[in-house]
Amino acid sequence: MTTIELEQYIAGRWAPGGGGLVQSADPAHPDVLVAAGDGATAADLDRAVTAARGAQPAWAATPMHERGAILQRAGSLLRDAAEKRGAELAREEGKTLAEGIGEVRRAAQILDYAGRAGDREAGSLFESPRPGERILVTRHPLGTVGLITPFNFPIAIPAWKIAPALVYGNAVVWKPADPVPLLAMRLAEALEDAGLPAGVLNLVIGDSALGRALVAHSGIDAISFTGSTPVGRSIAAAGAARGIPVQAELGGKNAAIVLADADLELAVAQVGAGAFASSGQKCTATSRLIVADEIADEFLARIAARANGLAVGDPLAPGIDLGPVVSAAARTRIDAGVAEAVAGGATRLTSGALELDAGLQRGHFVRPEVIDCTGVDTSLWNEELFGPVLAVRRAGSVEEAFRLANEGEFGLSGAVFTDSLVTALSAIERIEVGMLHVNSETAGADPHVPFGGAKGSGLGPQEQGAAARDFYTRSTTVYLRGGS
Repeated sequence: MTTIELEQYIAGRWAPGGGGLVQSADPAHPDVLVAAGDGATAADLDRAVTAARGAQPAWAATPMHERGAILQRAGSLLRDAAEKRGAELAREEGKTLAEGIGEVRRAAQILDYAGRAGDREAGSLFESPRPGERILVTRHPLGTVGLITPFNFPIAIPAWKIAPALVYGNAVVWKPADPVPLLAMRLAEALEDAGLPAGVLNLVIGDSALGRALVAHSGIDAISFTGSTPVGRSIAAAGAARGIPVQAELGGKNAAIVLADADLELAVAQVGAGAFASSGQKCTATSRLIVADEIADEFLARIAARANGLAVGDPLAPGIDLGPVVSAAARTRIDAGVAEAVAGGATRLTSGALELDAGLQRGHFVRPEVIDCTGVDTSLWNEELFGPVLAVRRAGSVEEAFRLANEGEFGLSGAVFTDSLVTALSAIERIEVGMLHVNSETAGADPHVPFGGAKGSGLGPQEQGAAARDFYTRSTTVYLRGGS
């Protein structure tokens, strides 16, 4: 297939950057380039920030319903092109075609939800202790925000940052992860075609140095970042030094607890989906399993059989459950993490070699794994691997299960499988996560409710729902009084 030319989108114009070559390769066929072009320079970034700051006042003065209508039109354009864009996503990032199409449709849903913000409450009214006065709390845009997005959801995560930022009147300078620039261009194209004014959204494509320059730029009024915990903390520190707000959605090592009274058929299906879908490349993926001793042998046999039965291969081929991971480095890290755990005494419960069709041997494929780490001190239990690997420990009691779930620095998402309302309510109080699922997988997000984590999994306000407004706007408390 033809390699697509990458361009920057600055001040409403598409043009090559002035920097070094940026390439996006197909992780199933690493010798095949999906897209390539010159990356952005510091001068390009300056132009993008200048354009955003110039466009933002008029955009903020545009009625919210008009801003929202542009987002909804962009959502319709994405929805109409979902199959084509989903195929490009599968080629660029590696998730299956069905997952790629589903992600494009989710981005459209997010744009639709944000586009209706004008129909929701815009502030608050309070009573005053003084006669003839009312107290209003109004909301106002921050100004120009910098967005840095990850590779694993190359259109959905950008949509859930860009859509609220825009609908609340901000201008945006956006730097996507360098492995997935094509889908970033496609989202920017949809917003341009929907009528977004020039300069309101600016796309700069480049490496991590460009991201650091964006964070440090004096013209940026806030930063929203999704990625690793160490990088997020460094961005938060840089933001604090400059006195600007930072929102950071960070790592996860999400545990699913399967208790003795659980519906095992449901639990197998949900834990399997959470652990292995998208090749485990989700911050909310189920990467730890805590299973009650009484049912452990049966449940582990069933979840291992499910993993063994998954088809790994070309993500565009029919019948494929797992595509490749995003890069050779990711594959090496995952394989090394599994090997280290097994060498340290953990037990591999899955079996069989990875069988690939002809022509895929150079691809970045890994097989799904279930590794029993009970009684073994291994980094696989606490460190994020970001692949289709499920680390297991057995628990002798509900108390022990909750303790195991809370181990480690992360607290993004969790799941509890039980038929006991008492246990479910206890889990809500005691498991230290930003999102808890009862009898469903740890992965998943909806645009109308907050998304984010506790402990080392998040910094600043959460994303989506009303939480998005909390980050992308500031409040003014107005004491409103008439004459004497």
